[in-house]
Amino acid sequence: MSEAPPLIELRGLRKRYGGRGGAPAVEVLRGVSLRIEAGEFVAIVGASGSGKSTLMHLLGCLDRPSGGSYRFAGRDVTHFDADALAWLRREAFGFVFQSYHLIGTESARENVEVPALYAGMPEAERRARAAALLARLGLEDRLGHRPHELSGGQQQRVSIARALMNGGRIILADEPTGALDSRSGAEVMALLDELARAGHTVIVITHDHEVAAAARRTIEIRDGLIVDDSGPAAPPSGAAVLPELRPQARGARAPFVAELRDACRAAWRVMWIHRFRTSLTLLGIVIGVASVIVMLAVGLGARQQVVAQASAFGANLLYMSSVGASSRIPGRSVTLADLAAVAELPQIEVVLPNVTGNKVVRFGEKDLQTYVRGTGAAMPAVQTWPVRSGGFFSAEDEDDMAAVAVLGRKLARELMPEIADPVGQHILIENMPFQVIGVMAEKGALAGDQSYDDLLLMPFSTASVKVFGQREPTYTAMTVREGAGVEAAERAVDAVMFERHGIRDYRIGNAAAAIAAKARTEDTMTLLLGLIAAVSLLVGGIGVMNVMLMTVRERTREIGIRMATGARQRDILRQFLTEAVLVSVVGGCAGVAIGLALGGALIWWNVPVIFSLRAIVGAFACATATGLVFGFMPARQAARLDPVAALSSE
Repeated sequence: MSEAPPLIELRGLRKRYGGRGGAPAVEVLRGVSLRIEAGEFVAIVGASGSGKSTLMHLLGCLDRPSGGSYRFAGRDVTHFDADALAWLRREAFGFVFQSYHLIGTESARENVEVPALYAGMPEAERRARAAALLARLGLEDRLGHRPHELSGGQQQRVSIARALMNGGRIILADEPTGALDSRSGAEVMALLDELARAGHTVIVITHDHEVAAAARRTIEIRDGLIVDDSGPAAPPSGAAVLPELRPQARGARAPFVAELRDACRAAWRVMWIHRFRTSLTLLGIVIGVASVIVMLAVGLGARQQVVAQASAFGANLLYMSSVGASSRIPGRSVTLADLAAVAELPQIEVVLPNVTGNKVVRFGEKDLQTYVRGTGAAMPAVQTWPVRSGGFFSAEDEDDMAAVAVLGRKLARELMPEIADPVGQHILIENMPFQVIGVMAEKGALAGDQSYDDLLLMPFSTASVKVFGQREPTYTAMTVREGAGVEAAERAVDAVMFERHGIRDYRIGNAAAAIAAKARTEDTMTLLLGLIAAVSLLVGGIGVMNVMLMTVRERTREIGIRMATGARQRDILRQFLTEAVLVSVVGGCAGVAIGLALGGALIWWNVPVIFSLRAIVGAFACATATGLVFGFMPARQAARLDPVAALSSE
């Protein structure tokens, strides 16, 4: 015997199952001691239930013993952690299973590449090596075929090529001919013998004594104990000496970009194969992202429209109205004398008194109830409201209490539908004749207020004396001089009025505050709409988690295969997390495209829409984060699976 430690040395190895929750423990291996030297061709033979498969799992570091020791090349691996065992499987072992255990979504070449992927071999090198191994086994014309397109013998040869991908110092073959016909079985055993002659250590697990006879050493196991061992056999002359096992590099890993690219490729293939289910999963993400984009775009559009509309009515305006009645002048607390005093303030440029009320207007046989407003000649300039046709009344008209009227655009259409230009026509208000001298341009309404286009305008003096019989204004509009500041002007007006009245029986407000309040209301509504839309993202995330849990269950055997070929827990975690994120990213991209398309359609229908890059990026980022968060639990569950249990799943 060589002084070097044996390749594999078992001392009193035991394995028991159960023993928890009151269930009796079942001891499958009962103190197995065994030495296997490098280059041996060993057959472990035993009937079903004898413990031979359990022994293979322990030898291949797929499972941990319950007792005893396992030394590999002199190192005790009994207490290796999961990553260290994965390193050992990746660098030292190659598995050949009875049912082949190939990944159904991968081609023959991609199946062979799997161990090298986890070993960090560059893509070009592993592709070339996988192709060379398959060609060596007579499968050079089957590189791109998937397992279901291959015969049983071809699939087993693919699994042998996979076992050799990282060197295959030790080939563990579990019933390698069990699912094959006699001819294919003989070919596989011939391949294993060839590998043994080339210097590989080959361990075959079988119940067939004829298969065991092909090995150079036979070990029989029964009831968890070795009952017969033909003894070590010297390796055949001319056998190659395989390279030493590379030192364990616990932090070593493949380049991140290469790992991510391969994970994305595998994830995309799975998504495409299950595209109907994937589409249903994507639906929640797509609806969520599109809804957030469209809702926020509509909200921002509505906000801008409100602000623009409100600004059109004058952002530098102050409004003052009476509160209650004055003891001096019943019904009104603000008088024309007050306005004259306010007009003296340096901050105020124009004071525009207004008296308003509803009146019946008649033209011919048609009567309409409308809103009449007596105002000053400066009104079009103060409120940026131009005249469309005709003209506006002048200061002289106001001094003369002229019986003239200017109609809002909508009022003109409704009162005189058959007259193209109402200018020059006469109307009756309270049986008093008025001449129409102009029609205003369309202005609309400040959100929630009466439409300005329904107004009938006349001089303040005419309205207050002849129409309403009330000299004091209903409310007053004041323009703030440029540079004075709206809030400063408001304080100045309040000081003058309080000095004159002694009490605040008046109310002062500014248009800027009203605009800001309405903008805040729109912002609140936009936020509410965005939150409602975000619920769809949450629902989509739950859908991703549900589908990923289902995927883990469906692909449990694949997880076992990847672990057997050297995948670490973090490799499995990354694989399934990548799939979850990829689903969300694809859904996010589709949601952005649909959201932009819907927004474009709304613009075509003249709905105010403003796309926000922040909203688009935010919605996409939330979709990606949704996949990351909701995909983590299924991915972690996959990473924590037991390799043996995963391999044996259906």
